[in-house]
Order: sequence, then C-alpha cells, then structure tokens
Amino acid sequence: MSKTYKAVNWNTPENDYVLMFWEQNIRQFWIDTEYIPSKDIDSWKRISPEMKEAYKKALGGLTLLDTLQSHTGMPKIIDHIDTLQNKAVLSYMCMMEAIHAKSYSTIFTTVSTTAEINEIFEWVQQNKYLQYKAQMIDGYYRAIDKEDASDEEIYMAMAASVLLESFLFYSGFFLPLWLCGQGEMVASADIIKKIIADESIHGVFVGLMAQDQFKTLKNQDQVKARFLALLYNLYENELKYTEEIYTEVGLTAEVKEYVRYNANKALMNLGFDPIFEVKQVNPIVLNGLNTETTQHDFFSKKSTNYEKATEIVHLKDDDFKMEVVVDI
Repeated sequence: MSKTYKAVNWNTPENDYVLMFWEQNIRQFWIDTEYIPSKDIDSWKRISPEMKEAYKKALGGLTLLDTLQSHTGMPKIIDHIDTLQNKAVLSYMCMMEAIHAKSYSTIFTTVSTTAEINEIFEWVQQNKYLQYKAQMIDGYYRAIDKEDASDEEIYMAMAASVLLESFLFYSGFFLPLWLCGQGEMVASADIIKKIIADESIHGVFVGLMAQDQFKTLKNQDQVKARFLALLYNLYENELKYTEEIYTEVGLTAEVKEYVRYNANKALMNLGFDPIFEVKQVNPIVLNGLNTETTQHDFFSKKSTNYEKATEIVHLKDDDFKMEVVVDI
C-alpha cells in the first residue's frame, strides 16, 4: 500500500505553543547584510592584540557550532518530528542557523585579512576542546540518522540541541557583549545580539518538544541520568575551552560564571531544575542580552543604529524646484 502524504493545516493548531513560536521567528527575521560592521574598524584598531585574538577565536568557534546546527542538527531532528507545524518552525530555524554562520564571516571580513581569516578557520579544525564538543553533539544527531531511531535516541538528540543552543554558544557570545559594554565593537555586537535573540527562542522551542518527548519515555530516570552525564562532560570541556580563549585577556573567571548561568538555562528549557551555583554574572553582559535596551527603527521594528538603509531614493534636480508664493 502506498504512503499517504499530509499537507500542513495551520487552521488547527497542533499544540498550544507552535503558532506563537512561528510568529516570533517571523518578527525576528534579519540577514547579516542589513548591518554595517565596518563601523567597527576604528574600534578594532584600539583593542589589544590579545583581545583581537580572543575575539576571532570566539567567533570562529561560534561559526563551527552554527554550521553543525544548520547542516546536521536541525535537519536530523526534523526527520523525527510528527507534527507538521513543528516541522515548519524547525525548518525556519534551520535557515536562520545558516544565516548565523554566514554572519560571523561578515564580521571577519571587516576586521581581518584573508590570511588571518584562514588561520582562524584552521584553528577551529585543530582546537581539541572545540572539536570535542562538536563531536559530542554531532554523535547524538547521527544516532537518529535512521528510520527506526528509538524514542530515547530522539529525546537525547533534542536535549543535545538544547545544550548547544542554550549553553555551548555562550562562551563565544561573552566577549562581543563584554566589548560592546565597553563601547567597543558595537556594530558587530548588534549582529551578535540578533543571533542571541534567535538562539534563545530556538532553545526554548526545542526544549518544549523535548519535554513532550520525555513524557513518553518509560525509563525517565535512566534517560535523565544519561543526559546529566552528557551535561557534566560538556561542562568540564567548556571550562577548558574557556581557559584557552580567555586567559590572556583576564576574563576566564567571569566567562566560567556565565557558562554556569547558561547551563542552568538549558536545564530549565528541558524542564529540569538548575544544578550549578551561580554567584554573579557580569551585569554588562546580561544587559547585552536585553533586547529592550537596543534602539529600534519605527518602520522595520529591527534594531539598531547600525542597520543599513534598504530603500534608497535618489534625489533629482526637480526635487529642489520649489514653488514660491509671494504675498503682495
């Protein structure tokens, strides 16, 4: 018997959150070429060589993770989602992950030479801590690359995705937000803030789907233990990665605190209680996550001061011909 194919019917919501996430994703749509990171050239000249190196490595690491999410993570999960509306939202998010990965190159092109950019991407391939976390997450994605993937494997792939979106990205996000708080690399940080706004809702949405999946599991205690083992494993690796990136610029302790803060966020997105003690996260960095602090354009409803004009009307001589009325 041939398979029956269904069309997505948006007139009947499949759950109580999918339409909200679809609309929020649409409201947040953006592309990297709307922004002008070249405004940061003078700022780039002012920051120290050590800070430049940390900045480039942070963005290189982010590029790898977004590439993994757009090429492997989202597509594999989409294959195992039954609800067509959820599939549509994930497909949109997958496209945005590709835009995120390209956006870092837009920043790189502004501040670095071709040789420097190639050097960073070579470093990405060689850094053992960065490659380890990509390998770990990818392993859970690849485990569901089959039609008969178990419910537990599907849940672990979703949970790994949430760890990537809500936790592992943020050691890289710290430095652009921190520099922006010092008044440096502000235009580039505007792109980073758009990416963070996306990753935030991605983590929540996939987390909700993962919670639905978790409810169907019979061996919940064992699966939770398996998930926590993965979390602790990635956490220990993330501390080492943070030390490698941030020791030279004296920010290691602050970034580690931020890492723990976001690990707790990932746990909450999955419906679990926080487990890491967090003393105080740098308020400048937390403020950078607050979209309400960013100026908005009344027409596009997108931030910021550094957005390119998308509709340009060229003036003509006739535009300067004015009718003068003389009152006699």
